[in-house]
Amino acid sequence: MLFNENRIKRLFWVLLIILSGGLVIFAALKTFEENLVFFYTPSQILNGEAPANRPIRIGGMVEPNSIHRDEHSLAVEFNVIDDKNSLIKVTYNGVVPDLFKEGKGVVAQGEYVDGIFRSTEILAKHDENYMPPDLSIVSK
Repeated sequence: MLFNENRIKRLFWVLLIILSGGLVIFAALKTFEENLVFFYTPSQILNGEAPANRPIRIGGMVEPNSIHRDEHSLAVEFNVIDDKNSLIKVTYNGVVPDLFKEGKGVVAQGEYVDGIFRSTEILAKHDENYMPPDLSIVSK
């Protein structure tokens, strides 16, 4: 007999393992793709290169004299510019990092809706020469 009972059982289990492995890999890749957040400059967002209805990150410099804080809440509004002087207005409600200042680099995560970037997270960037304040005294 070409197909005895043991061969059929073995073939069934091998196919089941292969199918299960494929489903696990597919689910992992799909989850990774959904949680992937891409980085865009203000110019790219204004040119329509950023996806709609999806969290993205915007990066650039905080425009000087553009930070406006609400006195009664943690709401902050500021403008982000890039090297092409494209400008995006950003709103955020929360505590901003200590390094967040005008003229400094910033990365904001959120969604671009109706001409305003509504941020859910602010990350301040520093240059490659950054030293924490307590260590800069020791190194002098």
